[in-house]
Amino acid sequence: MPDIWMPGAVTVDLGDPAPCDPAFPARAIAHITADRNASAAAPQDLVPFANLKSFFTLGGRGVAPHLLWDPFTGAFAQFFPATSRSKSLDDRPGGTRTNRAGKVVIQIEALFFPHCRVDGRVFARLTDTPCKGWRELNTWVRSWGVPDTWPMGPPAGFTPARSPDVWRSRGGWYAHAHVPENNHVDPGSWPAFTQGRPSGPGRGPAVRPTFEPFPGASFFVDGRKSPIIAATHRRLVAEGCGLYRSGGEIDVWGAGDARSYAAWQRKLGFVGGDANGVPGRSSWDALHVPNV
Repeated sequence: MPDIWMPGAVTVDLGDPAPCDPAFPARAIAHITADRNASAAAPQDLVPFANLKSFFTLGGRGVAPHLLWDPFTGAFAQFFPATSRSKSLDDRPGGTRTNRAGKVVIQIEALFFPHCRVDGRVFARLTDTPCKGWRELNTWVRSWGVPDTWPMGPPAGFTPARSPDVWRSRGGWYAHAHVPENNHVDPGSWPAFTQGRPSGPGRGPAVRPTFEPFPGASFFVDGRKSPIIAATHRRLVAEGCGLYRSGGEIDVWGAGDARSYAAWQRKLGFVGGDANGVPGRSSWDALHVPNV
């Protein structure tokens, strides 16, 4: 049986456990703490991890998640075991019992708000942070049968998209912005799924992610040849963003790819220098390039 407490997390057991509902598939919910309002013009310092840990332990225990995750340091605090519901979602009387609707409903609050400042650097999106500890978190959540998929699509901006039918029928990862009965629009972005644990005695087969992990902006240079680039080309065309002017090799990155990717960034709502045709993690995760 998987560990009910995530290995490496500080255990802060709040008690008051309650069972989940196995009539629904296993799922995980992605949140950000969003504990300050900042902007590009007025960034603010990140709230210390210890402050949020104390909040969920004391006055905020009625909205505590399973896990508080610091993507800058890789620190975790866990308030409920995986087999219990936690309390991070609005749950209306007579509704779907959102905090319990799944074999597990593992809720993660990433310590983050847009335009937070850490060591003098400002971070606009969660995926701009180091995302330390994500591999360990993804592996632990996966061990509870939560598939590496976003049934409503990965979060790519603070836009709600809710489908009670999808929620009832499909397991996987959901943004807070995807959960019925809730009105929050976080987390805005989330890191790509990691490679599964290697196969071996007692480990089972390696888990291959559905979509190609972000290879980094430096991967996309003129002349780079790769099946990843061919897969990107096909996805851009499928999204109506193919601005290619010739029938050249689709597996070689060039000016047409940059034009087409800039069109995709604009489609997502990016403007100015954020729509420069160079893939970033948030826009890449939203494109759903198949794993090659």
